[in-house]
Amino acid sequence: MSDIPLRRRVTLALTLLGFLLSTLFAAATLKVTEDYEYVVATELLRGQAEDYGLRLANGLPAQLPRTQRLSGYTRADVPPRYAAFPMGVHEDAAEERVHVGVFDTSAGRLYFSIDLGDIEALERLLGWALAAVVVLGTFLSGFLGWLFAGAALVPVTRLARAVDALPVAPQATHLGERVSDDELGRLARAIDGYQRRLVDADTHEQAFFADASHELRTPIAVVQGATEVMLDDPEAAREPRRMERLRRLDRGVREMTDLVEMLLAVSRRPLSAPEWQDAAGVLHEVVASLQSDPAQPDADIAASGRWQAPSREARLLLRHAIGKLGWPASGDRLSLRLEHNRLDLSVPIPAGSPLTAHRSDAGGVGPLAQRLASQLGWRLERPSPGHIRIELPAQAIAGAGPAGGRSGLHGQDMRPGVT
Repeated sequence: MSDIPLRRRVTLALTLLGFLLSTLFAAATLKVTEDYEYVVATELLRGQAEDYGLRLANGLPAQLPRTQRLSGYTRADVPPRYAAFPMGVHEDAAEERVHVGVFDTSAGRLYFSIDLGDIEALERLLGWALAAVVVLGTFLSGFLGWLFAGAALVPVTRLARAVDALPVAPQATHLGERVSDDELGRLARAIDGYQRRLVDADTHEQAFFADASHELRTPIAVVQGATEVMLDDPEAAREPRRMERLRRLDRGVREMTDLVEMLLAVSRRPLSAPEWQDAAGVLHEVVASLQSDPAQPDADIAASGRWQAPSREARLLLRHAIGKLGWPASGDRLSLRLEHNRLDLSVPIPAGSPLTAHRSDAGGVGPLAQRLASQLGWRLERPSPGHIRIELPAQAIAGAGPAGGRSGLHGQDMRPGVT
């Protein structure tokens, strides 16, 4: 029963109610009709018995009736099947339309029979009519139940639509103010209370992530500062192996910094305001920020037009995605190609490279990047270890057609403030 829709359950209940009421009405009508027939037959026969009994007792001329409808008998000439009837009015077992009355009068016991065939025919017609009433009443109850259930569930449907329209991010609602103060109102207020608890929990979660991010920044900044000092040490520059280790440490610290920033960005709602930016300029800035050494491999950027996105969060996501490709540590040339609303990031991955162990799906980019991309409205996927594809909303792209002119960053440090 629980898997039946509510409207059908209400309709079924009202249909059963209509059937029961129609059946009770038909049964009551038939019972009243039969009682009325008995009362009519009793009064007619009793009147005849009293009238003829009084005449016979007073010696007045009287002949008991013997018609097709009404017949009277004394003890002497009563038919044998009537002689055994007790006092009162009875139906003839042989002929249901005939009623027999047995009365003791001043002239002795008299028997009268009356043929109520016309009334019996009307009773049969009434029975068919009442059967039709039961069928029609049941059908009408079901039809009206369907309409009434639909009308009664309109507020529930509206409430369901309002709940469906709620955003993914928790927000306080006031659904209880839109509905009546009844069971539906209780449900709406329960949803409002649940949403308020979600908002509180979300606020505490954001505060936790923000505090954790700030706490992590201090030790990371210390490590990053020490790494930069060691990278600037002239003695380290004369030891290639030591310099390579320091660069790997620097890349790891930078990636950790980006992850902390992404964690803070993911926890922050809403994101910073989106703004229109030159696509090629943003890509140049991101690539330049990842190049810590002019001798590192360059990048081919083919992009035109502008896109609309939160500036800080978009750059964080792009930095992380390029880092997941292993660039610039891989030593291979990076390709960034924007075509319509699709941005392809790729590097050639040689056989046996550790990067081939990455999964060929969005999971190979990392859960934080996926979460941030979802908040930006971007779609992030990794078709292959050396290829990451980002799909931007079509309405957030202006003037971007097929990838056009290329600009190479060959050995040029494009970091802000570096010449």
